[in-house]
Amino acid sequence: MGIGIVMILVFVVGYIAIALEHNIKVDKAASALLIGMICWGMYAIWPEENLGVTEGQTVLDISRDSTIKENNPAFAEFANHEVIKETDEILNHGNFDQEFTTKDAHETHHHIQEYVEHGLMHHLFEIAGILFFLLGAMTIVELIDAHEGFSVITDRINTTSKVKLLWVICLLTFFMSAALDNLTTSIVMISVIRKLIDSKETRWLFGGFIIIAANAGGAWSPIGDVTTTMLWNNGQLPETGVIIVNLIIPSLVALLIPLGLASFFTKGNVKRPDKVGNLPGHAHVEVVQWEKTFVFFLGLAGLLFVPVFKTMTHLPPFTGMMLSLGVLWTVTELMHGKKSGELKRNLSVISVLQKVDTASVLFFLGILMAVGALQEVGHLNTVAGFLDESMGGNIYTINVAIGLLSAIVDNVPLVAAAQGMYPIAEMGDFGTSGKFWQFLAYCAGTGGSALIIGSAAGVAVMGLEKISFGWYIKKISLYAIIGYLAGAACYFFMFAE
Repeated sequence: MGIGIVMILVFVVGYIAIALEHNIKVDKAASALLIGMICWGMYAIWPEENLGVTEGQTVLDISRDSTIKENNPAFAEFANHEVIKETDEILNHGNFDQEFTTKDAHETHHHIQEYVEHGLMHHLFEIAGILFFLLGAMTIVELIDAHEGFSVITDRINTTSKVKLLWVICLLTFFMSAALDNLTTSIVMISVIRKLIDSKETRWLFGGFIIIAANAGGAWSPIGDVTTTMLWNNGQLPETGVIIVNLIIPSLVALLIPLGLASFFTKGNVKRPDKVGNLPGHAHVEVVQWEKTFVFFLGLAGLLFVPVFKTMTHLPPFTGMMLSLGVLWTVTELMHGKKSGELKRNLSVISVLQKVDTASVLFFLGILMAVGALQEVGHLNTVAGFLDESMGGNIYTINVAIGLLSAIVDNVPLVAAAQGMYPIAEMGDFGTSGKFWQFLAYCAGTGGSALIIGSAAGVAVMGLEKISFGWYIKKISLYAIIGYLAGAACYFFMFAE
């Protein structure tokens, strides 16, 4: 059995362990860390076998190997870059008769190890960016919550009907997700429903629909979902107007259909918490009305500033989030500077940071590292190629399959694989703002709702509300899949020729 197959088996077993965490009594964060680090360890110990390098191949051979080019184009490109670099060194030193050092097997292994380390650093940078973004967003949201800032929203929601409240929360989430992003919006809305709903089971239902609404809302905005942002930044979907106009209706359908179905099965009223307080672990403190309102709007402005800062500087989103956190931290410190020690402590960022769910952050780290390892050895690119071949190049079936697959593995590497497989054409479905790229943005953005760990929003809600994998499959997944397919059908009937 090849090492690559063993890596896949490790991932599958770990995935099952995550799904059955309550049955096996092992926290999902532990399972995620195990599969993430074991997969990278297997990749680093046997890099040649994982990358498809045969014994005796030089870097020059690797750069010309058609199988490697097809299964792992990034590795072939790296090898080609090394050949060019060595050729330049030979020419610059005038050693025209010198042979390539790539003919030495030890040198080839060194280059491959360098590629593995480079890949690890690349994924670690991206994952760290997500984790710092998540940490910053959670801290801002909890700081607003410590000041009872969400009462600005909850005091204006008077209905206790489950159905009406579900519609209000989901529509609010849908449009907020387009303006912020699906991850931040999910964190905000979980804090909102904690003020409105006392029952854990009812909160889980609302949390599941928040995931559907946040992912659907993020798909039609260039800043709402990371995959849409990738297609927007990399030139496949450069026109913001095209993204919004063509995708808002299918995305709305992906939310409205599940909402309509749920309305038939959701009965009764919600019971509000007896004590409208803060997130678990916060001490209740009295905050004057102007402080609630000021911190709420300053925090919301900070969250809205993140995509603006990214557009202005082209820096990763976590930098804008940390800047916003720094501003809010400074302002609240100055605001409460003259208050008593205990009151000031309970309203400070230091107090909030002590309540951060570290297990959720580590779960995110493990699962993204595992997916990154599978991407590095070319498994995801192989899957994308298989989909293209088995579906005859049909842009609609390929994208629907990619969307459903993104519920199992991260949508970012799947979209990156599609970007690598299909160069931007001069015109047609694969041209700039073509139908393939539009539909890919919809499918990759909304398909992850099918499973709770299929999207960043899902993982965040799972961590905050402790929703189990199995519960989500039984209660929410079918709604999400029906909505996803309904939105896909809507896009097909709108634009298919």
